[in-house]
Amino acid sequence: MAAKGTYLHTPPYGGYDQIYKLDENDEAKVLESACWAHTRRKFYEITVNSDNANIAFATLDQISEIYKIEEEIKGLGPDARQLARDTRAKPLVDALFTGWKKFYTSLPKKSATALAINYALKNEVALCRYLTDGKIKVDNNASERALRSIALGRKNWLFAGSDVGGETAAAIYSLIETAKLNNINPWQYLKNVLERIQDHNSQKLSELLPWNLKLE
Repeated sequence: MAAKGTYLHTPPYGGYDQIYKLDENDEAKVLESACWAHTRRKFYEITVNSDNANIAFATLDQISEIYKIEEEIKGLGPDARQLARDTRAKPLVDALFTGWKKFYTSLPKKSATALAINYALKNEVALCRYLTDGKIKVDNNASERALRSIALGRKNWLFAGSDVGGETAAAIYSLIETAKLNNINPWQYLKNVLERIQDHNSQKLSELLPWNLKLE
């Protein structure tokens, strides 16, 4: 097993398989944590596009209960969140997967509901990962929101100029979105950092990170 806290939180994607690969000691350095929002979306689309959506509607109700728990424990520390998930969310998640496995055996395998259930079942371990560590989010919506501005802007700035330029852009994007997550105006944050950094102790640059910096 990987060290606790070493996770990649993302929807399933084959390109990441190498990251989760076991080493020569049959240990994973990174564990996959799947996104419940993407799983929910599979069933929501069935309710929009199909008249035969009883299972999908029931699934949405059950997932809503999981999200209600997350809303109630928002702001608690990791240990308290994990305890609440153990006692309240895990029974709901277990019931979901038990139901999905039962339904899947009786559904036409190419039906929309069967495909949605199969998606969830194939990712059962990764979907349940958030139950094992209170630091993990139930979904990666926050990350996707942070990337949205980059995706929208790509049409306006098509090229980074070089590999180094791409790495620099990624670093700046990360600082900007992290500032937003910490309720700091990105422009004011970057301006403040640029004004301070020349005279700042190079061994204490972490003091200039968004969650540490006190804006004047």
